[in-house]
Formats: sequence, C-alpha cells, structure tokens
Amino acid sequence: FFIPWRWRRRLLSLTKIFMKSILTAFVISATAGRPICGAVAGSRRRVANAFVSSAQRQHQPNTAQFPRFTAALAVSTPSLASTSTNAQDPTVAIVDEIPLALPPLKNYYYLLRHGQSTANVAGIISSARSLAGSTKHGLTLLGMQQGRDSAASLVDMVAEDINNNNDDDTPKSTKQIYFYSSPFARAKETAEECIKGISGNPEVARKVEVLGLTVNESIFLDDGLMERFFGRLDGKELATYAYVWPVDIFEPTHTAFDVESVAAVSTRIRSTLLDIDSQHGDGGNHIVLTSHADVLQITQVYAAGIENVGKFSQYRFGNGEVRRMGRKVDSLPEAAPLQPPRRGE
Repeated sequence: FFIPWRWRRRLLSLTKIFMKSILTAFVISATAGRPICGAVAGSRRRVANAFVSSAQRQHQPNTAQFPRFTAALAVSTPSLASTSTNAQDPTVAIVDEIPLALPPLKNYYYLLRHGQSTANVAGIISSARSLAGSTKHGLTLLGMQQGRDSAASLVDMVAEDINNNNDDDTPKSTKQIYFYSSPFARAKETAEECIKGISGNPEVARKVEVLGLTVNESIFLDDGLMERFFGRLDGKELATYAYVWPVDIFEPTHTAFDVESVAAVSTRIRSTLLDIDSQHGDGGNHIVLTSHADVLQITQVYAAGIENVGKFSQYRFGNGEVRRMGRKVDSLPEAAPLQPPRRGE
C-alpha cells in the first residue's frame, strides 16, 4: 500500500530516535554501573552498524553527569566493516563468517575458567597478546583457592562420563586426564592449582584412586586458548564490555574497536579442538581446556550448535567454574539476561 512521503519521513525519524535510545540505554547502563537490561535478539549488520556508529556521531553525553564516560569517549568508534588486518595486532585474524559446525570428537572435553586474577580485582580488560608467557595478571589468593576447588567438580564430571560410558557413540574412557591451557598466567596457574586440588584434597584423591584415573601433570600451553583480544578496549575498565557484547548478538563478525570477532574466536577454537583431538587420536581421554570467560562461553555455544553464537554472553562462566563441553543445545545452562561483569569476577 502507498505511504505518503511525509509519513515515511516521520517513520524514518522515529526509527532513528528509537535506535539512538537503545544505544544510549546500553552505554549509560554500563558507564553508570547499572545492569545492562535484557538480551538483544536478531542478527543484522545494518542494525549493528547503527549501534556503533551512532555512539560517536550522535551521542555526546554530559561527562559531568556521567564521569565514567570520559575515558570511554577517548576511544573512537569505527564502522563494523572488516579489514584484512587487525589494526592493533596483525596476529589477530579477521574472519567474515562463523565456521562450519564442529564435527564429532573422539575425546571428552571440560571447560575450566581461570580463578580470580589481579586484573579482575583491578576491574580492567586484560587481553594483550604480549601477556602470553608472562606472569602479569596472575591469580590472587582467592583465585588459587578457586582453582583448587574446581578439582572436585571436574573429577565428578569425569566419573559421570565413565559411568555413562555404555553408548556406542561415546568413546570408551582411557581414564587419562590431560590439561591444556591458555599461555596467559591466570589460566596456566588455574590449571596448576586444579591439579594440586586433585591430589591435595583427600576426598577427591580417594575418588581418583577408586576410579583408576591417571592425571597427567604436564600442562600443554596452546595459543588457540588465549583470551579474546579486545583491541583498543584492552586495559580499559570492565564497563566498556558494553560496547562489544550487545553488538556481538547482532553481528558475530564485527570488529568494532579492533576487537577479535566472535567468528574469529570460533574459528581458532575449532582449529584448536580438531588439533588436540588428533593428538589423542585413539579417543576416550578426558581433556581439560583452561581458558577465559569469553573464549569458553563462545566454545560451549559453538560446540553445542546454537543458532546464534553471538549470544554466548548469556552463558557466563564464574571464576574457577568448570563445565562439560556438550554437543547439543540442551546441554547449555539456562540463558541469563546480559549483565556487565563486576569488579573481582
């Protein structure tokens, strides 16, 4: 049906106002320290572009009223259009689509997030590739305890998998446990603490003995498990995640602020999993992947085959939390509304 031109102009104007209001709600919620409400549905590049580009072009908030805007506005907001090279780190891949579904794997996988780190306590994003192999942003005393405490949950999951090992589609357990870790200090130290927790907790140690498990104490460091790179937001306060996570839901390939896209993380995780699985080609091993929140959340939803991997932030890992890597959507925990991380987490 025909819409008069003046009505179309009014409709367009109202649409722009609506989109700006949504963006303002996201940004103000994050910078003022209030929860980001709800989850955003859909996946349209033009909508995601409107979110990000509007932040710089249209919204210049009163920094006296919202002082935490000051640092955020120092970071310019680019278009979501991808380039061939990440401007902040050329080693970070630019990927234009989510990879093919993960094929069946021969081994059991468990996802372990690092314990509380000094970066968590400082309330800053810590993703620079230069942290690989360094001791910076390692675990706090609480983080070490969280790593040790994760041992009990891990062994319980391994026991369940061994007891349910009657399915023809499930590889027969070798009762061997292997640890792979991000080369970042907080992840490596968590793997170390988890191993200590297996042998140092009498109850867990007895269960390991009864089950006949062998824990291989050597930790394999794998760059494919590194933290998601946050580009120009690296080192910024945690509230700036609000510039990325909502847009991830709309467009998993976006690289706003030179962040590593969800598609890029999914791609390297796929390659990493296939490589690790091939190294344990006989199958049936229990492999622990120690990594970071965004990486593990993306891993679990990608492995489960969720339709929109960009919704990974609705399945938040806690510090020192371990989960089984399921291969079906119903293996995921219940989705939670998108929330900003709190200092210390």
